[in-house]
Amino acid sequence: MILVCGGTKGGVGKSTIAISLTILRAAQGKDVLLVDADDQGTASDFTAVRNETLSDSSGAGYTSIKLHGAAVRTEVQRLAQKYDDIMIDVGGRDTTGQRAALSIADIVVIPFLPASFDIWALEIMSGLLEEAHAFNDRLKAIAILNRADPQGKDNQEAAAVAKELKSLTYLDAPLGNRKAFRNAASQGLSVTELRPKDAKAIKEITNLYEKIFSIAN
Repeated sequence: MILVCGGTKGGVGKSTIAISLTILRAAQGKDVLLVDADDQGTASDFTAVRNETLSDSSGAGYTSIKLHGAAVRTEVQRLAQKYDDIMIDVGGRDTTGQRAALSIADIVVIPFLPASFDIWALEIMSGLLEEAHAFNDRLKAIAILNRADPQGKDNQEAAAVAKELKSLTYLDAPLGNRKAFRNAASQGLSVTELRPKDAKAIKEITNLYEKIFSIAN
C-alpha cells in the first residue's frame, strides 16, 4: 500500500502522523519505506535521531529516503514491489511532489486543526483531490482532526465542514494536542515507545492506525 500524508497547509502534523504510522506498521512486521518528500526534511531528521537513539538495537526499523518533484512518482513506482507499504510525507503546499504522490497513492491522510485557516485549506485540498481522482480513481482521501481541543465546539464545527466535502471522507479518529507527541518526536520515538507512557496518546494513535488500515484492507 502507498499512503500519503498530505495537504496544502503546513504545521498541521503531517510528518508526525506519517512517522507514527510508519513505526506502528513496522512493529507489525511489515517492511516499510518512509519517503520524505517535504523540503523541510522533518521525516529524515527524525529518522536520523531515531537511528542514534536506537543504535544499540535494530535502528529505525524501517527504510527512509528523500525524494522531490516528479521523482516521487517514478521512484516510488520503481520501489513499490520491494516493500509491503510505502509512507510518503509531503510538504504543506500544492507542489509537484504532492501531485506526483497523489497520482500513485492508495490513501491520502489529510490532517487539519480546529481553526479557520485549516478548514479553508481543507477546502482547497478538496479541489486538488478532484483533479487527482481524474488520474487515480483508486485514491481514497481521509481527513482527520489533529491537535483537537480538549473541549468546546471548535472540534465539532471543524468536523462538520470536513464531512460536507465530497472528495474526501472525514475519519472520526482525532488526535489531541498532547505534549507526548512532541516529546516522543524529539527523542526519535513514537508515543507508543515513549516512557513514561501516555495512555491517551497511545490510544488515539493506535485507533487512528487501526481505522486507516481497516479502510486499506
